[in-house]
Amino acid sequence: MDILVVAHFTGELDGNDNSRFLDLCEILHKNPENNVELVTSDFSHMTKTKKRANLSLFPYKITFITAPRYPTNVCVQRLVSHHEFGNNLKKYLNGRKSPDVIYCAVPSISCAYETAKYAKERHVRFIIDVQDIWPEAFRLKFNYPVVSDLVFAPFTARVNFAYAQADDIVAVSETYARRAMKVNKKCKSYHSVFLGTDFRKFDVYREEFKVEKPEDELWIGYVGTLGASYDITCVSHAIKRINEDPEAKALLEKAGYDKIVFQVMGDGPQKTEFMQDAKKCGIESNFTGQLPYSEMVGRLCTCDLAVNPINHGAAQSIINKVGDYAAAGLAVINTLENKEYRKLVYDYHCGYNCKANDRNSVAAALKKWLAKTDEQRKKMGQNSRRLGEERFDRSKTYQELVDLIEKA
Repeated sequence: MDILVVAHFTGELDGNDNSRFLDLCEILHKNPENNVELVTSDFSHMTKTKKRANLSLFPYKITFITAPRYPTNVCVQRLVSHHEFGNNLKKYLNGRKSPDVIYCAVPSISCAYETAKYAKERHVRFIIDVQDIWPEAFRLKFNYPVVSDLVFAPFTARVNFAYAQADDIVAVSETYARRAMKVNKKCKSYHSVFLGTDFRKFDVYREEFKVEKPEDELWIGYVGTLGASYDITCVSHAIKRINEDPEAKALLEKAGYDKIVFQVMGDGPQKTEFMQDAKKCGIESNFTGQLPYSEMVGRLCTCDLAVNPINHGAAQSIINKVGDYAAAGLAVINTLENKEYRKLVYDYHCGYNCKANDRNSVAAALKKWLAKTDEQRKKMGQNSRRLGEERFDRSKTYQELVDLIEKA
């Protein structure tokens, strides 16, 4: 079977990525009857440079599509880059023989739109995988009545076209899958498969890249982008409140800790702002910047607790970081309003759901966790790992994707 996987964003391809599409291609390639090709951008969204790829690491074919550089996540140049990527992708697809099946990620919208058009014209089976809902995700930053509707209308039309052309719909959450299903008349059902991670690799990284931590420090970990959707400042203020609350300080000491250290792993346009906020709050913090996935795992697994601080109204659902938190076996303090994830936290008893952008709510959750016994805190971590093994382990969950792609 000739399988074409098209994904605009796949990481650096240097051996340090945790990409859904790289793992999926690797699994598909193990079937000798499959010919697998991954088509992706040559530009790294994370580093804003050309990718540091090492293609010798991959047993399947990887094709790079040229995309112009852009300096920041939100800028006109990025729109131009995505548009040019779509044009160059179109040229490549039209010069390639028709595959048996196309598995395509959205975003970007240009990637999904051009691939959907090609599949329709060539009568190729088309599977779409919704990683994020664009342009809805941009509403948090650009939400102006009437004006936003007009600006985003062309993008909405294009992504709706891609959703409508899909013969099968896959998404990283039921929330996203239902969005695609609203405009698709072909599919009677959808496949919701969380991004997850490879637990075998994750557990190897846990041991190989373990970080030394003073026993008297409570490490609260955050992993991911430092941008408009994420309320890192709220966490800093919540920690400040704990430090200033005599009762909370007593609980901290009873739990065996002398101080709290906020470990922030990631990069983004608001990193400097978040660092300054932490400094103003007078809390202990460590902003590591972007780490290779293996090193991030080692540091995350050294943490005692994790935070998922998402702003009110954000479009995120089951995002990458929550799978890593589960794999690490960490209880989570969560402000994401998405009902699907909040239900997982509640059902598995693996953390606390808080009100978005409410430092008092986050501080109260942290205080509740500190008030637990050592055994109770340990149990919450075990529940988180159980959630991970049941819902986020790619070696188990991705078989559904493989079966879908390979079906006759």
